[in-house]
Amino acid sequence: MPLKPGTPFEDPFGVLRRVMQPRERKAPGERCEICSEDIERHSHVANLAERRLMCTCRGCYLLFTVPGAGGLRMRAVPERYRLVDGFAFTQEQWDDLAVPVDLVFLFRQSDIDPVKPRQLVCCYPSPAGATESELDLSMWDDIVAADASFADVEPDVEAVLLRRNPVSGFVCFVVPIDACYELVGLVRQYWSGFQGGTEVWQHIDEFFTDLYGRARVRPPQG
Repeated sequence: MPLKPGTPFEDPFGVLRRVMQPRERKAPGERCEICSEDIERHSHVANLAERRLMCTCRGCYLLFTVPGAGGLRMRAVPERYRLVDGFAFTQEQWDDLAVPVDLVFLFRQSDIDPVKPRQLVCCYPSPAGATESELDLSMWDDIVAADASFADVEPDVEAVLLRRNPVSGFVCFVVPIDACYELVGLVRQYWSGFQGGTEVWQHIDEFFTDLYGRARVRPPQG
């Protein structure tokens, strides 16, 4: 069949070459770790069996927001951020945590074996990553007793994030666990010297300003 005037000539071998060209692969982290689809909106699901966070597409994430959908092994990381206003915490309680920096997050960690009790884990950001120590659950009981709003913090996927200010006292948020590891990454990337240096604390200040915004609360002035 003759081509119409003005119709571009299509080389059949050119078509074959294009078909056989390998498709460009997405960079790591841009595909859902469950279904392998491209990720448009980034979400996380906690793999409790392997103690890690999985990057997922929105569809797979929503599957695990249904209570019990993942059994004891998979759980969607919530997306709520809450400032605990009027948080009551003493220097003595802080000293009991025995952390060398002014940042710490605590969460209850489930065991895959339902017979075993949950453990309270205390982590603080450090130049080497998240430094972890397991605490007695009575510490958590003391925190909950001081503020009943902690009672619904979800094990494994939500954390209580504390920051100590020697002048203004303590600020406390309930955050998704992935936010805590984002903070850990900032500290690890920008920390320098013995006390961290100016740059890392600027990034930490920006991180907490963002937390206030996510919690829809105006940050304190000064």
